[in-house]
Amino acid sequence: MGKKKRSYDQYCTVARALDVVGERWTLLVVRELSTGPKRFKDLLGGLPGIGTNLLTARLKALEQEGIVRRATLPPPAGSNVYELTELGWSLEPVIVALSRWGSKLLGAPREEDDLRPGWAAVAMRSAVESGAEGGSPGVYEYRIDGEVFHLRVGDGKVETRQGAAPDPDLVVMGEPGTFLAVTSGRLSPKEAVESGALRVEGGTEESRDALLARYLTVIGPAVG
Repeated sequence: MGKKKRSYDQYCTVARALDVVGERWTLLVVRELSTGPKRFKDLLGGLPGIGTNLLTARLKALEQEGIVRRATLPPPAGSNVYELTELGWSLEPVIVALSRWGSKLLGAPREEDDLRPGWAAVAMRSAVESGAEGGSPGVYEYRIDGEVFHLRVGDGKVETRQGAAPDPDLVVMGEPGTFLAVTSGRLSPKEAVESGALRVEGGTEESRDALLARYLTVIGPAVG
């Protein structure tokens, strides 16, 4: 007989949700998939320390709950991937809220801390959320330590996806640690750009001050 899944056995919406996503690593798997479909080996690479067997178990549990499904990317890639279902995508606001809350707890990186570009992209997603409410629509591309992500902002919504944008309004480049320093408030966006830690480019010829001002309309309200 299989091992009975642990439950809080509480007739409560919070407890029932934690019965499904409260296990160690589960929400981090959702975090990885929140920027788009991933191959198993990509998930393994984005979750250092999880181990192959545990990742397999977490994905199986998420599939059984209808949060994750398997898919095949269209040609030419044709890769077998995992992706969020509609129910899975409804967890994105939870990830964003946790990211924003966690930014208040994020000091300087510890020696033992891993740091990946995708995690910085998720942090930027949560930082941009407040800016979206201020009415700064556009497509913002982030080039983070060799990896590329883009955010679409409009109608009070923000979408984050891995990969380049066809025609971004703004491109921001830098190291993961710099983006996380900005979102945690340890470094202001203005200081980051003026020091060269972040580089900002626009689709048209604009002065650095104009580009910075445009960037701050998106991220400023969230991290100021």
